[in-house]
Amino acid sequence: MARYLSPEWIDELHQVASTSASLRAATADVVLVVQQEVTGGPGGDVAWHVVLDHGNVAVRPGPAAVADVTFRQDHATAVAITRGELAAQAAFMVGRLRVGGDVAGLIRHQRALAGVDDVFATVRAGTEW
Repeated sequence: MARYLSPEWIDELHQVASTSASLRAATADVVLVVQQEVTGGPGGDVAWHVVLDHGNVAVRPGPAAVADVTFRQDHATAVAITRGELAAQAAFMVGRLRVGGDVAGLIRHQRALAGVDDVFATVRAGTEW
């Protein structure tokens, strides 16, 4: 069981994403880099990103060289969204989640991104919060 936002947790996300046949199929036509920035956590600020590239999916620690979309939120908001206690849309509407970059790309690729979220569910279920 990995601690939320730890290097081990990010590696677990990578392992499930990079080996998922269903995710490979869902992202076959997608090229997109989504970065997450979480501020004010117990270990300080954390950035990580998901790279979708024609069916290849990677999750990497740190900021992306170039991100198409960036989500920025404080630690409490990130935990609530990740645990399913707060919808990302609701957090965005009240200013707890900021989105930058190609928001149209998020809409265009929402089915593929839903597949990423589905695959990450197994990691979330075993996360130490």
